[in-house]
Amino acid sequence: MVGIFLLTHSTYGEALIQCACHVLNKRPLQIAQLGVAAQDDPLDALPLARDMLKLVDSGRGVLILTDIYGATPSNLAMKLLEPGRIEGVAGVNLPMLLRAIAYRDKDMETLITRTVAGGRDGVLNMLKH
Repeated sequence: MVGIFLLTHSTYGEALIQCACHVLNKRPLQIAQLGVAAQDDPLDALPLARDMLKLVDSGRGVLILTDIYGATPSNLAMKLLEPGRIEGVAGVNLPMLLRAIAYRDKDMETLITRTVAGGRDGVLNMLKH
């Protein structure tokens, strides 16, 4: 199973995990999060992020989910990437996280494709009929 590591602003990652737990009625295995606050030094967070990656990696790799591409959490995530083993996707939302959880037993390429599609497909213009 591919591990999932959320690297986000503040408590966003923990909130997403809690919502996923509510939807799934259980806490998924091999999932962790690290929230980066405005006052945190990104260089101080990097060793902690590396340690947390190891906690969720059972040997099949880790998918890092981050919120805003180009912001501090995604810049930290970029330093952790190892193509084919530790991959990253930005723009995390709850549908994306749920899709990642559902497809984490697949190969990394399929997992990434399904995860990105889940995030994109979860954004809809709701129309009242």
